[in-house]
Amino acid sequence: ALHTSYLVENLRKDINVSVQNVWSKEKAGAWTGELTVDLVKDLGVNWTILGHSERRAYCGETPEVVATKVQIALAAGMKVIACIGEKLKDREAGNTMNV
Repeated sequence: ALHTSYLVENLRKDINVSVQNVWSKEKAGAWTGELTVDLVKDLGVNWTILGHSERRAYCGETPEVVATKVQIALAAGMKVIACIGEKLKDREAGNTMNV
């Protein structure tokens, strides 16, 4: 997020910039290290990518948390790319189509 405003200002206007995550609360506050939708929109960004496998695996994000984030982002007028898919161990085991 450090260079997001630079990208928004310097890329062609037909290129949309996205952040990799937004926080699961609607309003700005003392959410150290997190980006709320209002902060992201203040940067001029209208896209977010949610549900990364890393956040599910290492941050304990559940489908319910991802769904809440999606709802918050959409309610704020953002566009969402929701990541879905198998866990790494399932992909490496060739079970992609079974999960």
